[in-house]
Amino acid sequence: MPLTLDKKRIYIFLAFAFGIAWAAGLVIALTGGIAGSPSIVPGSPYTLALVLMAVVYMGAPAIANVLTRLITREGWQNVGLRPKLRRGWPFWLAAWFLPAVFTLLGGAVYFLIFPQDFDPKFTYVQQLLDQSGPAAAGFSPSLFVLIQTVQAVLISPLLNGLFTFGEEFGWRAYLLPKLMPLGGRRAVLLSGVIWGVWHWPVIAMGHNYGLDYPGFPWLGMGMMVVMCIGLGIFLSWVTLRSGSVWPAVIGHAAINGISALAILVTVTGAGNPLVGPYPTGVLGMTAWVVASLLILASRTGLKPTEEA
Repeated sequence: MPLTLDKKRIYIFLAFAFGIAWAAGLVIALTGGIAGSPSIVPGSPYTLALVLMAVVYMGAPAIANVLTRLITREGWQNVGLRPKLRRGWPFWLAAWFLPAVFTLLGGAVYFLIFPQDFDPKFTYVQQLLDQSGPAAAGFSPSLFVLIQTVQAVLISPLLNGLFTFGEEFGWRAYLLPKLMPLGGRRAVLLSGVIWGVWHWPVIAMGHNYGLDYPGFPWLGMGMMVVMCIGLGIFLSWVTLRSGSVWPAVIGHAAINGISALAILVTVTGAGNPLVGPYPTGVLGMTAWVVASLLILASRTGLKPTEEA
């Protein structure tokens, strides 16, 4: 890890990460926003906004990493792409499975406080199956929920990793090490704030929180920063302790895969993104907050493995 803050490279990286992403956000805004985005192929679910967000916006930090290294002739050492499984396998497992544990615990907190939203009979799932017609024949609601859970926990971390690599190769593989001269705690907190602010254009267009809530869009923007700080601490922890960016890629993918699972046991299938059971909400993120505080309190949790 560097001993001094490399401000020049940090600024260049951030200029590319924000510039590319926010330019894509501007195109989305000018072409109907997220909700009104045109389909790339008529009748296709793949809209211009979806493609720009998945490829350009979310890929911008990785592009920024590469461009910064090329422009400043930094080289390609310590890029974080070596898996380092022999030493880092516990953190691979933590990245794969703990997001499901934390997200489901947060959902449980939400349902404890709002038990009227909990539906153990899976009425909403039955409605989905009824709407699916013959394609859902033979599926009971409980079997459907089981399949979705197995898929979210075991398969989604791999499939979603194709898209989360773009963010993690930038934020955790490049920016985090550059901020480490500030100290582990300051580095992860600052990188979390930056990560959250970077999302603001799409949050203002309804990503994660929608368009119809009190305090729109500022409350959603603030909540996104809080969530990114909490999730960022965890993703930084698995990166620093494993010595590889891949656990963060897997962990981020696992978060995306499990985040909506709890709505299957809600009465309406909706919940409240600002409250729960999604991890974007105040109650939905409670387990993440506790885990993040424990990592921050640990004496070695945010030290690279070779320094711990």
